[in-house]
Order: sequence, then structure tokens, then C-alpha cells
Amino acid sequence: MKEKIIATNRQAHRDYAIFETIECGIELKGAEVKSLREGKANLKDSFARIESGEVFLYNTHISPYEQASIFNVEPTRVRRLLLHKKEINRLAGKLVQRGLTLITLKLYFKKGLAKVELGLAKGKRLYDKRRQIKRKE
Repeated sequence: MKEKIIATNRQAHRDYAIFETIECGIELKGAEVKSLREGKANLKDSFARIESGEVFLYNTHISPYEQASIFNVEPTRVRRLLLHKKEINRLAGKLVQRGLTLITLKLYFKKGLAKVELGLAKGKRLYDKRRQIKRKE
């Protein structure tokens, strides 16, 4: 399928070891969708958290749409992610069991719908980063 990438989290692969990726939908307001179509999003420091059986996205900055005026919402508001209950339960088990975290890897449109790719990741230590740089060179 043809997907239009809006934003990527470039620091994610440098700072985290990513074990698995999950595609999920995102609940947006009307003006946010128009802003995303213009490519005005920033995923730096964004992450997801499971709370009371639902997944929420934090620290994702979607700039206000200029023509929307009063219909704009806060740029860094908490947004709900759309996943099936089974997927949420499976993720919750992995997060608790292994001490992993959910980070945002990219934000894109697929068949006209906004999607988020989450990564099940564990933070790298400084010596892990050095080892990766040494291997690259």
C-alpha cells in the first residue's frame, strides 16, 4: 500500500533497541488532520502508555492549523490510540514482564487514515551506543 510519511522519530533507533513494531490508528480532531496533511508534526520525545485498558500517546506535537482559528486544540494534548483489546493486553504483558517501553517511530497516512507506528523498545546505555558506532565504522 502507498503510505505518505508525515514525521519520523530519528532518535528512536539511536537511543533505543527496538524489538517489535505495531501499527495503530490515532484519534484526532478535524483541524489536526488538516495540519498533518501539511506535514506539521514532531515526534521527538513522544511515547505511548497503557492506562485503564486504553493506549494513549504523549508529547506528540501537532501544530495548530492556521485557518481553523477557534477549532484548534492544544498542540501536545494526550491522544488516544486505536488498538484491539487483545493487542493491548499482549502489549501490557510485555511492558510489565520485560521492563520495555512504547515509543513512537513514525506517523503516516495509509488509505487516507492517520496511523502511528509504535516500537516496543528498551533504552540503550552509553556503551551500547559506542559499540554500535564502532561496528558501523
